[in-house]
Amino acid sequence: MKSSIIDSIKALPPLSKTIIDINRVYADEEAGIGDLAKVIEHDPMIVANILKAANSPLYSFGKEIRNVAQAVSLFGMSMTRSIALGNSVRKLLNVDLQPYGITSYKFAEISSMQAALMLNWYKKVDKQKAEKLYLASFLQETGKILIANNIIQDNETISFASEVEMSNNLAMVEKSYVDITSSEVTALIFEHWGFDQEFIDMIKYSDNPNDAPDDVKEYSMALHIVKTIIPINKPLSEVAINFGLKKAQNVGYNHELLEDSIDDMLDTL
Repeated sequence: MKSSIIDSIKALPPLSKTIIDINRVYADEEAGIGDLAKVIEHDPMIVANILKAANSPLYSFGKEIRNVAQAVSLFGMSMTRSIALGNSVRKLLNVDLQPYGITSYKFAEISSMQAALMLNWYKKVDKQKAEKLYLASFLQETGKILIANNIIQDNETISFASEVEMSNNLAMVEKSYVDITSSEVTALIFEHWGFDQEFIDMIKYSDNPNDAPDDVKEYSMALHIVKTIIPINKPLSEVAINFGLKKAQNVGYNHELLEDSIDDMLDTL
């Protein structure tokens, strides 16, 4: 791994007070949706992001959502925390994804698509696991931000972007340039911020799920399948969908459930 990436991780600022408060409320078994809404209401940026997500066709709530309490009630505590955390992380990291050939807006959109597909698919597999996977899928591409910054600093944007555009294996491209994949960088970022080990490990092995410890292998495989279907360079392309469905079938998933979830997403776009 390049030392500049290690230095970038060590230099990351702490998470905002609002995010710390959101995590505190989420961990409190006595707290409810109203408590979470009160914390969020103090941060206009998070309010805007949650309302934007609530009114996105990805979630198909079928009515206009106008206030935080309504959005939190519809999303639930886990999903609300995920959306707030995801947007705050991207704001902290100063997103420039030019080496990957996308804008910061498109990056956020693809992260939301990955999370929405995961939720739609995995709630048919295991609802309890779906909540854990929603947050991880929303954040699993975070490491690409630091890799992109490193590529820009090394003046390799053009060659890197050219390889990304053509690749069906972004992890391999990343490894060849910075000696580490974005999932491994993401794991280091959330280790720096003190997240729990299960969350860190499920993301860490999502580029190579067969190497994952048994207790997170299923999670890592699910994350791998979702980002295979919605890679940031070819989201929901026919080739990407077929690759993802094949991987799901090979490891024993009911691929028809996943295919139905993909079709549902395509219908909303």
